[in-house]
Amino acid sequence: MERISESTKATVDFFAPHICYINTMRNMSVSCDCEGPEAEPVVTPDVGLVASLDILAADAACMDLIYNLPEGGGKALIERVESRHGLRQLSYMKEIGLGNDRYTLIDIDNNDAVITAAEAVKDVDPMWLPDRYNTFPGRNKRRYTE
Repeated sequence: MERISESTKATVDFFAPHICYINTMRNMSVSCDCEGPEAEPVVTPDVGLVASLDILAADAACMDLIYNLPEGGGKALIERVESRHGLRQLSYMKEIGLGNDRYTLIDIDNNDAVITAAEAVKDVDPMWLPDRYNTFPGRNKRRYTE
């Protein structure tokens, strides 16, 4: 985990301040995209987008959103991250000065209201549901039907 953070820091140090980070929290699986059809099915619900000028703030916010999903919606992803010591990447990013883990969530759909992670995901369906744009043949048994 440390080496990933160190290589990221080198890139950020080179390109800063010309970087914006946008995390798309959609179709999240415990598997890597590189696994293709053999990857584990998507089970984590679609949450939305997180954007920041601070990479650590964006990543920390995403993890907080996953931890706050209702009815165990993030359980599979949380178990995978924790079993692989994935949170170490965030703590190491902070140690090497790659951003700040303190952030403010601003809901741009609601007049830029400041909200908590729990408020941001309170209405998220805890189960991933396919739609016409996010089905995975050979990966997810549930299929979208019009």
